[in-house]
Amino acid sequence: MLALFLREIRLGVRAGSGALTGVLFFLAVVAVIPFGVGPDLNLLARIGPAILWIGALLASLLGLDRLFQADREDGSLDLLLMADSRHMLALTVFTKCVAHWTIGVLPLVLVAPMLGLFMNVPPLGLAAATLTLLAGTPAITFIGAVGAALTVVLPRGGLLVSVLILPLTIPVLIFGVAASRGAVADTDLFLPPFLILTALTLFFAVIGPVAAALALKGAAD
Repeated sequence: MLALFLREIRLGVRAGSGALTGVLFFLAVVAVIPFGVGPDLNLLARIGPAILWIGALLASLLGLDRLFQADREDGSLDLLLMADSRHMLALTVFTKCVAHWTIGVLPLVLVAPMLGLFMNVPPLGLAAATLTLLAGTPAITFIGAVGAALTVVLPRGGLLVSVLILPLTIPVLIFGVAASRGAVADTDLFLPPFLILTALTLFFAVIGPVAAALALKGAAD
């Protein structure tokens, strides 16, 4: 698993453009919001955590269709399907998801505090939004692995992946935004939604790779 993780990291670093595209898209979403809602700084501060979450969610969807596509094109996916049992294949999918999150989504979390300054979000809100993104965005990747596995046989399944998994990410978005807003309003309101957000990530970390492994097996058959 470690060798696979390092391989995925190296391939992601060589590709490079995926993370940059996500960050630029994230920046574009956040930058245009003040032009749409006007110069009301209080309003921007209130909706800032939600905008950060929406931008990060949409940016996280961009590269999910490539999670298994490259392996299918070079034939390595067939080798994985032949060599691994169902449980080992789920671990393989889990490792690929972690590597994809590290390369493609973690940069979004790191730039979120800087982008939050555009929204006049207070420092406590920036810290809470960053922490919730760090805890919640892995769930989006694990959910996305299922959609990527279902559409791996399609040559251009990027939009279909987003359509399939977007409804499943709504609970993650709700509790991420609730925790971020709760930290600004009252620190006692931060912990309950944050714990639920963390539980969702752990739940999808188990269910997502297993479901994706079954979908890959079905696509191979």
